[in-house]
Formats: sequence, C-alpha cells, structure tokens
Amino acid sequence: MALPLHATTVGGGTLGGGIALSSQLVDRGQAVTKATPILQGLLSWTTPDGWALGVSASAQARTPGRMVEAMGQLSHYWTLSDDWSMQAGAIYYKYPASSRFFDRSEAGLHWSWRDVLTVGVSATHFTHADHERTRGGADANFHWPLTDELSLSLGAGVAKSYFDPYPYYRYGHAGLAWTRGAWRVELDRVAADVKTPRYWRSRSPEAEPWVATVLWSF
Repeated sequence: MALPLHATTVGGGTLGGGIALSSQLVDRGQAVTKATPILQGLLSWTTPDGWALGVSASAQARTPGRMVEAMGQLSHYWTLSDDWSMQAGAIYYKYPASSRFFDRSEAGLHWSWRDVLTVGVSATHFTHADHERTRGGADANFHWPLTDELSLSLGAGVAKSYFDPYPYYRYGHAGLAWTRGAWRVELDRVAADVKTPRYWRSRSPEAEPWVATVLWSF
C-alpha cells in the first residue's frame, strides 16, 4: 500500500494512515489472493529522529472480517546528503491458514535518490518453510512526475522463489498514478516469471496482469 499523504503531529511524532481498495493483493509478482476486491488499512507513526512504526491489515471487501494479510514494520531513516537518504527496516507478514506458507520476516536496506529512484536489498525468512529458509532479493523503483497530478511508476526486482528447487525469479511493474489531495488512483501492469510447481497450481491463485488501487489517506 502507498504511504499516507497526510499526517497529524502526536506526542512529538507524526501519525498518519490510509484506507485503500485494490483489485487483487500481489506481492513481488506473486498473487496472494484471487482477483477479488481487497480492502486495506494502514497506520504509521514516525519520530523526528527518523524512526517509523507501521501496521497494516488487508481483507476481502465482500467479507471484511476475513483477514488475508497483516503486517508490522519497524524502520529507521537517515539523510545522507541533499539528494540521498537511506532506510533500514524489519517487516513481519502474517497470513491466514490457507496461505500460511507466505508467513515471513524480512530485513532490508534501501537507498533513495530524491523522490525519484529507490534501490534496495533484502533477506527473507519463511516461517513455515522446511527447506532453505533465508532468501535474498533486490529491487529498484522509479517514480517520475508527468504533471502536477499524474506520475509514472516503474519497478523491477529479483527474488528467490519460495518453491524449491526453482531458482531466483524476476518481477516488475509499470503504471500511472493520479493524485489529488487525500486521494490517489493507481493502475499497474505487473509481470513475473515465477514458476509454481504442478502439484500446487490448483491451490495457488494467479496474478492478474493489471492491478488497480484507490487510496484515501489521512
């Protein structure tokens, strides 16, 4: 989910959040849910010295009580120069029993050049995997404003497949985002060359080529 566009000062820190509706939940090119409307909520709190704490939850819009993903994140930001910044963070993802194989913790480092380019590396530990558990990855994201309200978004990455013996796979997206005030509408074309074992294909949802998201932030 995109970070909130608006925030409120609370106890020396900054509190913000957002509510979004997406056409599908896709993570690094892999479908977490079927192609069904997904309702997402996010809260984040940042401190003046660079610490940030965030939590989010996602559920099927037609059955709001059915959680499909929960996430908690702790990170720290540094300003390296007028143009460069750095972020180190740890994230934990939790899924329902039917998708518990996605449960994982991640540690990552990201470097950003202005608000245009972000590159990062990560190490992922799958909680319930019974094989090699720590898996590396890398990604890059590019954001370029076309007008005051319209922007271009591009991203690409490589990650180790959850399914052994399959190796690293590539994923990416290209899209447009329209932003006005507290509202953001984004449409992305997503792709990945991840391979799913034949025995798992009947259980694993397929990622749709297009993912649409509407976000309201506060």
